[in-house]
Amino acid sequence: MPDAASIHVVIVDDQTSIRAILRNSLAQLGIINVSERKNGKDAMEYLAQNSATLIISDFNMPEMNGLELLRAVRANPRTAKTAFIILTGEASKELVQEAVKAGVNNFLAKPYTVGKLKAVMEAVFGTIV
Repeated sequence: MPDAASIHVVIVDDQTSIRAILRNSLAQLGIINVSERKNGKDAMEYLAQNSATLIISDFNMPEMNGLELLRAVRANPRTAKTAFIILTGEASKELVQEAVKAGVNNFLAKPYTVGKLKAVMEAVFGTIV
């Protein structure tokens, strides 16, 4: 059972408004240690210098999409065990299968509620206090 204050989340989305909404949703769960990145390439550069407990990444982004980011995270020994949730409005069967093969921990479909975000995170971590 992780303590919300100990969780560091990296939000990866090319839309500033989505990052802000997700940051606010996490704050409602008591998670305030949040970093924001605009795409997978930017996230990997950040993760080369910083650790994270959880990555929540959009699927569709320029330069490096969420699936490519997931594969890069899993291939890097430094980040391989970092929890990873794909945030997407597009949950095609192929995407789900590819993400599962690549080692995704869970999915969060847009639009979502804070309750759904909490449930998805708790499916990954157990109860968040």
